[in-house]
Amino acid sequence: MKRVIGLAVGRGTGPEVAAVFERVLGAFARLYATDIQLVRSPRTYHSYASLKAEGGVQEIGRLTQEDAAHYERFCRTQAESGTRVIFRTAVNAQSLYLVRQRLQAVKVDAMATATAGTEPAREASLLLVRDQAQGFYTGENQHAPGVVRRTMEFSREITEKVLACAVDRAWRQWPGKGPSQVVMAYKFHLLDGALDAWVTELATRYDIPVRLFQPDTVNRNLITHGLADRTVVVAGNEWADIMHVVLLDRFGSDRQENRCTENVHLHPDVRGLVEYQTVHGSADDLEGLDRVNPVATVRAAAAIAERYADCAGAVRATEDVLATLAERDVRTPDLGGRHSTTAVVDALLAALPEALERSRPGPLPGQLAAASRVDRG
Repeated sequence: MKRVIGLAVGRGTGPEVAAVFERVLGAFARLYATDIQLVRSPRTYHSYASLKAEGGVQEIGRLTQEDAAHYERFCRTQAESGTRVIFRTAVNAQSLYLVRQRLQAVKVDAMATATAGTEPAREASLLLVRDQAQGFYTGENQHAPGVVRRTMEFSREITEKVLACAVDRAWRQWPGKGPSQVVMAYKFHLLDGALDAWVTELATRYDIPVRLFQPDTVNRNLITHGLADRTVVVAGNEWADIMHVVLLDRFGSDRQENRCTENVHLHPDVRGLVEYQTVHGSADDLEGLDRVNPVATVRAAAAIAERYADCAGAVRATEDVLATLAERDVRTPDLGGRHSTTAVVDALLAALPEALERSRPGPLPGQLAAASRVDRG
């Protein structure tokens, strides 16, 4: 059975990131003897830096709309054809949020259990669900001399969808236990009480506490008390965009340069379509230098291979290899290393067959064992 995976590429280091993704995913396909087909969007989407090089405000606005319309069509076409997942490199945020608004997207990131920095120390795990479908990051711009007006909206329908998605995902994240609470971080004081009223009504549907807070209150509680284990944080982008890296440090013991996340689309036309992306941006200043950090892309390839191409054990094996490479100081300059992107990926792929043998329970299938011997020369 052929597994079809979408691929969308932006400018800056996008082509280099896409090449890493294709190499790693191709390695999994060979090792597992799995037929994986990549369907690549024909358009290379702009980064913010590449847009600025195109001209002034009007030209940037036109190209932004073109990129958004094209990528939305690509997502819809892939969903209609049965594709379940897309990997996308970084593109201009304004184009992305137009698509996220239209396709009603949320970003989901489960933080690994870690010491939460409280006194006395205790363990806590966190699921961050970032509402990308509404709010101050979405909307359209209108220009007048010396003025730009941005129009956006919140709706009860989208709030309901986002909350339902968050609770459902939490039950899958913590099977048998579910979430202990839902904390919602929004600037609801600016909305005439409408968002507050919607959340109060929606909360009655759930058997767990659902509480709406101002972002500064969430920060204060996080600093003073930490968060209870199995907390779901549902947040508008105004808070979550800034706090994501802080939460990664506090709960995940990770850096955003190494992280990939999922964007889940809730619109009925594309419902269930998942988009993986690196958390880091387009890094246009590194374009063509073979220095972009490949770790987040490698993790995305492993997650997609395991979850959408039946490559059981891919994530665990990849994490084992990444840990080994870190111990050997095989890393790119942004992490204090001296290796190129290509060198890091070469080292990972050389070690991957043996790591897969260790990570899979029971005897290896003949195809994987044979592929492992071939890759080791």
